[in-house]
Amino acid sequence: MDKNEIIRILEDWNFWKRKLDIGITRTYYLDRVKKFLITNQILVILGARRSGKSFIMRQIVNDLIGQGIKSNNILIINFEDPRFIELDAKTLQKIYEVYLEFLNPEEKPYIFLDEVQEVKEWEKWVRMMHELGKAKIIISGSNAKLLSKELATLLTGRHLDLTIFPLSFREYLSFNNIEIKDDLDVINQRNEIKGSLRKYLEFGSFPDVVLSKEKNQILLSYFEDILSKDLIKRFKIRKSEKLKSLAKFYLSNISTLTTFSSIEKFLGISADTVEKFSNYFETAYILFFLKRFSFKVKEQEKSPRKVYSIDSGLAGAVGFRFSENLGRVAENLVFLELKRKQIVNPNLELYYWKDPRHQEVDFLIKEEFNVKQLIQVCWELSRPHTKDREKRILLKTMEEFNLKEGLIITEDEEREEKIDKLRIKIIPLWKWLLA
Repeated sequence: MDKNEIIRILEDWNFWKRKLDIGITRTYYLDRVKKFLITNQILVILGARRSGKSFIMRQIVNDLIGQGIKSNNILIINFEDPRFIELDAKTLQKIYEVYLEFLNPEEKPYIFLDEVQEVKEWEKWVRMMHELGKAKIIISGSNAKLLSKELATLLTGRHLDLTIFPLSFREYLSFNNIEIKDDLDVINQRNEIKGSLRKYLEFGSFPDVVLSKEKNQILLSYFEDILSKDLIKRFKIRKSEKLKSLAKFYLSNISTLTTFSSIEKFLGISADTVEKFSNYFETAYILFFLKRFSFKVKEQEKSPRKVYSIDSGLAGAVGFRFSENLGRVAENLVFLELKRKQIVNPNLELYYWKDPRHQEVDFLIKEEFNVKQLIQVCWELSRPHTKDREKRILLKTMEEFNLKEGLIITEDEEREEKIDKLRIKIIPLWKWLLA
């Protein structure tokens, strides 16, 4: 590639001559990034394709310019631009040299490398630039395993990670012009909030999907993109139909227990292939697998795992009929919110609990050496039999772990129940998501 072609491509992705669309500001992530940028570390922004990483990068750039950083001191390179044909460390160095020649930055530049996993041996170039103090580097990627492997080997102790999820419920409301600043806003907009929750459950929270009318078509295109670009192409998968069948199976069975051997019988895919593909799904942030809590590591590994989707809308578009699975979708949302909390507090560990009689608690939250919280998700708590069962299992598990309080998340019930010295809080999902 010649210099003029490179600079033409770069001009399309940078703020040098015009202000680019920055979307709706996601304040939570922007505030965290500001704290990270103060440190002398490489910032790594991770997350599922289409979760908003590129727009958050633009929002960071826009904020830097607002603070007085000149636009020519900032370089954004989008490695998914098809005009970049060969992508390796040499190309990266050439792009950087062209930027220096044409833009002539006056201070140490900020360099944003978007979807950097597309570049061969990018990590060597990033380490060199960081160690020589030539730039402040922010990178993004859609593949956790690929990045973490390279980061662990070459960038040890030199980077901070920030994982981006699709919109939280509070962000979702903001995207729909419902601002919640205090308890009074919650009271005044209760009906709008509850109505929004239904759509949040059904169509999920990928930013573009939230803002579009063609929701299912976009979600189906995301599914195909993730499979083709983040999995089939990256891992050189030849059994692409089997990969797709397994993805559809998981997305049709969110919030349920599964084993590799049972899927082998059901889909006719070997258990080894199922395990390998399942790991790929996790690296692309499309699916998560929750382990059973046990003090015995062997028992943890052998037990079935619960499967959750990065987005309930994706599960609904690809996998199952939404109206028949509200309880499972609600549980999936609770899982995602707990994952967001885990990003803020890496000491949190998430599990499900099942006793020897196969009675289950949906979420067990452990911090360091102690079990801190038990959460049961039950969409319909109006039937006496269901209510008694859920309370009984929760109380028994609370006693097992010496906890005084347990939580049941439901559709719309809210109250507290005291049983001897134990207390069960029952709270609506929408209110818990806003807490």
